[in-house]
This record gives sequence, C-alpha cells and structure tokens, in this order.
Amino acid sequence: MYSIKALQEIFSESLSDQQFKQSPAELYDPVRYILSYGGKRLRPVFLLAGCDLFGGDIQAALLPAIGIELFHNFTLLHDDIMDQAPLRRGKSTVHQKWDTNIAILSGDTLFALAYQYLLECEREVLPEVMEVFTRTAIEVCEGQQWDMNFENRSDVSIDQYLEMIRLKTAVLFACSLKIGALTGGADDAGARSLYDCGMNLGIAFQLQDDLLDVYSDEDIFGKKTGGDIVANKKTFPYLKALETASSSQHERLISLFQRQTDDDTAKVSEVKEIYSQLNIREHTRDAMNDYYARALQNLESVRVDDQRKGILVSLIHEMKDRTY
Repeated sequence: MYSIKALQEIFSESLSDQQFKQSPAELYDPVRYILSYGGKRLRPVFLLAGCDLFGGDIQAALLPAIGIELFHNFTLLHDDIMDQAPLRRGKSTVHQKWDTNIAILSGDTLFALAYQYLLECEREVLPEVMEVFTRTAIEVCEGQQWDMNFENRSDVSIDQYLEMIRLKTAVLFACSLKIGALTGGADDAGARSLYDCGMNLGIAFQLQDDLLDVYSDEDIFGKKTGGDIVANKKTFPYLKALETASSSQHERLISLFQRQTDDDTAKVSEVKEIYSQLNIREHTRDAMNDYYARALQNLESVRVDDQRKGILVSLIHEMKDRTY
C-alpha cells in the first residue's frame, strides 16, 4: 500500500520522464507548458490508488495514468479557449501565450497522445479500458456542449445542470477509478463500485468549484474569482438562487445574468449579496457534502479489506477540504 504523497511523487516522476517530441516547437512547447502547470494530479493519482486498492502493480498502471492526465489537460486547454480564460492555475492560458490555432492543435495532440498511452494497458484488460475511456471522451464533449448550450437558455433546471456536470466533469473521475480497478485485477462488482464512487466524487468536485469560484481567494484559486458570474454561467449557486429567490430577487438575477457590463466588480458584488441573502453558500455546500458522502458509501461497498481503502478515503477527504 502507498501513501497519497508517494503516489503523487511516483506519478510526477514518471510524467517528467516522458520525452515528447521537440519539433515542431509550436506544437509541442504548449504541450509541455500546460503539463508544467502542476497541480495535485488527482485523476491519475485516483487511477493508481484504484489499482493499489485491489493489490495490483501500480507500475503497470503508470502509462494509463499518464494518458488520463494528458486527456484531462486537453479538456482544460480547449475549455480555456471556449471560455476565453486568461489564467489557469495562476499562469497564462495556452491560447493567450501563443494563439488560438496553436492551442487547438496542441490540444488535439494531447488527445491523441492520451490514446497512445492508454494503449499500453495490459492486454487482458485493454478492450474494457479502451471502451470506458472512449465512452468517457465522448461524454465529456457532450457535457461541454450542454454547458455552452446553457449559456443561451433561461430555463435550465438544477437536475439538468447536475447531468451536465456529470458528463463534463464527473465521468473522468469515474473513468480514472475504473481503469485503476481494472488494471488492479478487480472483479466486475468492484470496478463498478469504484466507477460510481468516481461519479459522485466528480459531481461533488464541480459543486465545490462552483462555490470556490464565488468565494475563494483569487491568489489561491489560480483564476479570477467571480468569473462564472461575469461570464453569465448557470452554475449551481445561480440556479439554486433562482429556485429560492423572491420575485424581485429572481427578476434582478435574471437581469444581471442577461447582460455584459463594464463594471464586473459591481456585478459580482451584487450577485454575491443576493446569494448571501438566500444562504446559497450553505445550500451549495450541503449538496457538495451529500455527493462526497455518496462517494464514501460507494467505496465502503467494495469487498476488500478496509485498511486498503485508507488512501482513497484520505484522498476524498483531502478533496473535500481543498481551497483551490
């Protein structure tokens, strides 16, 4: 069994050992740049922990874990282009540092490289690994499209939003844990329980992001706080506010989220004041905690020694306490 820190170090060392091509520089420099953002590498660490949970050899899971991280960074790169985000983890986004065309092509390269690394799975589990990964890749794109569609809709429900974040965010956590389980020799029931654990974990993670976008310290969060409000995104806090607002608050929120303004600070401040009146921070935190609890219940149902579950339990609690 490994500690969280040990898995992070093993993965980071393995990733740094990868030799991506040097030319054309305009294609591969952005790949190396976005991977240099760092972070806790949650998805590949979950994959390795899922493998370790069932007593598997994490060395056999390292290349698939790199594939998952490459795919995740592909989604970040393209998401930043679509959102025209200037910062990611406190650094300039790829399309800002280079240009949009280079960012698109480098993102496509990350996607292709992800498949190349996942194909290094053990042959006996390769078909199932590729099936869950390919399905996940399609679902992530579906989720992104729903997210963009919601920007121009005024009738988005909380259930529709939760389904969107399930596709856009949660399925990759679920995929990571299931691939880890498969490489670790899990049976069908164990792999399914870890998949469900990752799904609930991913929804909780996104609800937490929604909360942090409104209330976190920008220097810690690594990107502009209130960005979702400025961009008129229909996040959980906004939808919950509409659900609980008085008629005047409802009308004001709709008005604020239907227009762009030159004074982003005032807009964010007014929305936050309405959220405060409606206890939106508490409502969002309650929903987030519910999904974290579901993830722990899924993990509890896995039929392995409880001691082996310790690292995943710790990872879940560490995610729950994050501030960025």
